[in-house]
Amino acid sequence: MLTPEGMVMGINYGFDKVRFLNPVRPGDRVRVTGTVLDIVDKGDGRFLQKLGVSLEIMGKDKPAIVCEWLNMFVVG
Repeated sequence: MLTPEGMVMGINYGFDKVRFLNPVRPGDRVRVTGTVLDIVDKGDGRFLQKLGVSLEIMGKDKPAIVCEWLNMFVVG
């Protein structure tokens, strides 16, 4: 997660476009990857960050979950 300089608060703002594509079985090895898709200046020192997130399962063609994770950062 990208953290802005001077951050005084970070808020989990929620998730968009959540898709459950493949079950994770006991013993499966998983890896999470994330890519910054967008950062929007909302004014008053607030920034909304959107991350594209994928939970991959080793040896499977499809990931377990894909989503967009939203985080609000407040800088002082």
